[in-house]
Amino acid sequence: MTSKQRVVVIGGGMAAARLARQLDPGDSQGDARYTVTVIGEEPHAPYNRVLLAEVLAGRYTPEVIALPAVPETRWLSGVRAVRVDRDVRQVHCDDGRAVPYDILVLATGSNPVLPPLRGLFAPGADELPRGVHPFRTLDDCRALEAAEGRRAVVIGGGLLGVSAARALAERGAQVVLAHQGEHLMERQLDDAAGDLLRAHLHDLGVEVHTECRVRGLRTGDGAVRAVELADGYALDADLVVLACGVRPRTGLAAAAGLTVRRGIVVDDALRTDDPHIFAIGDCAEHDGVTYGLAGPALEQADLLAARLLDDAPRSYRGTRALTRLTLGAPGAGSGPGSGPAAVLDLAAFGETVPAPGDDVIRLSDATRSAYRRVVVRGDRLVGGILLGDLGTVGALARTWEGDEPLPAAPVLHLLTNDGGH
Repeated sequence: MTSKQRVVVIGGGMAAARLARQLDPGDSQGDARYTVTVIGEEPHAPYNRVLLAEVLAGRYTPEVIALPAVPETRWLSGVRAVRVDRDVRQVHCDDGRAVPYDILVLATGSNPVLPPLRGLFAPGADELPRGVHPFRTLDDCRALEAAEGRRAVVIGGGLLGVSAARALAERGAQVVLAHQGEHLMERQLDDAAGDLLRAHLHDLGVEVHTECRVRGLRTGDGAVRAVELADGYALDADLVVLACGVRPRTGLAAAAGLTVRRGIVVDDALRTDDPHIFAIGDCAEHDGVTYGLAGPALEQADLLAARLLDDAPRSYRGTRALTRLTLGAPGAGSGPGSGPAAVLDLAAFGETVPAPGDDVIRLSDATRSAYRRVVVRGDRLVGGILLGDLGTVGALARTWEGDEPLPAAPVLHLLTNDGGH
């Protein structure tokens, strides 16, 4: 009988959990070809990171966002991989153990970006001042839960910062969102959609500052007191959330001599330049792209599992990723205009900035906080931005994901098939 191959996954996030579940033999098979060990640095069971803002807002408990257990997987929680020895195929951990592998999968995810702010670290210290937190893990959420009545400043107005600001407002904090760009979520939205999003956050009680650069933090007795802007203005704060983006975790791979650019470089099989090592999720760079989103990470985990199981293996050609976000909840918010309808759904996909020759179709209704804008290139739908009632998003997303020719005059129908205009 052939011995089972040892698959070791470094990283305990959603991609790792998905891969382990796909490789798990289940109760009906006793002859699985792999044993799976996951080395997870966080002390928790795996959880749905996409729902962290719901935990921070108080709508979900950590137990609700926990992912199902994988019975046949050996899960090493609270253990950090510190070195990969490619010569003998072992992963060395901070608790002294060495874990052998036949196949190694790097699913190390990403780290929050800590901006170069004056006062972020005390001289010679490596700890943030009290009250300053990134927003990336379940432990970050727990540290931010006691936000009611506090003056919170969120630095960064991308997807992560907007989610954190909304959640803190629902927790009862007085929230200020400081963003360097001209409008919120500029990677996904245009200026008109950004203005609607800003107005909605205002209705939830969030004070938004755009086109402002944060210069530093003012501290006292080791705790944050204010956020200092480049123009000298200071925002009082006893809670600061750093939501300035994420950076792929590539240190282990680089130290092991694997090719690293922005992420760990993989081919169409998601394999690194070592035939025994693969990378998936936020840490992986395929065809020059790192995604930093859950959808591509899960698709990569599924594809790699299929390849390892010889289940119709296919090549990875990239992911057509769609960003979705729901802001507010019935009764949420404390600012002017908040109330039972204080909910805004948002979706963005594909190329939202038109190229020369593209057609742009735009429908807007400020009274309903509704906005739709799609980009058509020839007979293809190549991108879109939707805010408000997202009854149309499924049809539009399927049209875009299929990359098929559009039938005659379909886009206006797709934009209005919920009866909203």
